[in-house]
Amino acid sequence: MLDYVSLEDDLEGEERMIRDTARKFVDDEVRPVIAEHFENGTFPTELIPEMGELGFYAPNLDGYGSPNVSETAYGLLMQELEACDSGLRSMASVQGALVMYPIHAYGSEDQKAEWLPRLGEGTAVGCFGLTEPEHGSNPSGMETRAERDADGFVLNGSKTWITNSPIADVAVVWAKDRSSEGDPVRGFLVETDRDGVATNKIGEKISLRASITGEIGLTDVRVPEENVLPGVEGMKGPLSCLTQARYGIAWGAVGAARDCFETARDYAMDRDQFGGPIARFQLQQGKLAEMATQITTSQLLAYRLAELKERGDLRPQHVSMAKRNNVRMARDQARVAREMLGGNGITLDYSPMRHMANMETVYTYEGTHDIHTLILGQDLTGIPAFE
Repeated sequence: MLDYVSLEDDLEGEERMIRDTARKFVDDEVRPVIAEHFENGTFPTELIPEMGELGFYAPNLDGYGSPNVSETAYGLLMQELEACDSGLRSMASVQGALVMYPIHAYGSEDQKAEWLPRLGEGTAVGCFGLTEPEHGSNPSGMETRAERDADGFVLNGSKTWITNSPIADVAVVWAKDRSSEGDPVRGFLVETDRDGVATNKIGEKISLRASITGEIGLTDVRVPEENVLPGVEGMKGPLSCLTQARYGIAWGAVGAARDCFETARDYAMDRDQFGGPIARFQLQQGKLAEMATQITTSQLLAYRLAELKERGDLRPQHVSMAKRNNVRMARDQARVAREMLGGNGITLDYSPMRHMANMETVYTYEGTHDIHTLILGQDLTGIPAFE
């Protein structure tokens, strides 16, 4: 596997074990079937509990069954899962960073005890309800509302582009509390079998097809007071979750790009034209050299983020830079790899075009490329372009 500057030589034993476990799981259980799932627009749901048994959901959290592994180990896990397919990493990323993390960080003890072990084991599935039909890049404009009644809250609104919602047991829904001064944003744990909850599947995607995407419709949904996340109010709640998820994406994108490189290099070594392998041609070597360089620089950025996160110095803007750079890199290198495969590259026999299609979604979700550009611009100049 591409590790040109030997970053993995410095891994601790646990980090190597997690990398190797994820790599073996992918090779044995997922690679043989992922192209078929991509073609059919399905996710291998039978693997969800097995991923839980292997500790793939939020292993960087502490307690409630989570082993509190290093941030590098978590990043390596995301890298190996996305080397297979972005849909596989999305499943683990949403379950861990967007559902388990807010419960762990902001939930009550009862909420943690009820949900974290089940979510960690993969015996329950969660989803994260923030994006709305009319509010994507500006989530603070959300229209989903919560109003108090005698027994708790009544929720009304709609969320869209929600990974896992059609198969979820619980949704972390962010809504404006209309019963409090200033309509603060609050988080609610909404079991999807409650009256008034609809989780329709979104079909006809041509990207991230091996991922189950849906909506969350909320019509007079009653939730008790004990389902409110007590530890946070305002946009800090959902945005802090997104920082966790974007960190994983920065690592995962490197995995997708690495898989594209490995596929293209192997193909160039095996494909004979004009009396020998096409890897001997300067044009192909130039592409491989540039791909390896771009992947390596993105690896370095991901590893640096892990160091900052481990010591508590990671800022959301750091994550914006890494998500923005690494996903753009993977998007570009997937295209180059597909090109090297020629006509064979447009088939599902090879991974680069599948990665290329997936990266169009990853480029957009969890903060679009343009939004992360403006976040960096504000951080560098002190001038917000959003206002």
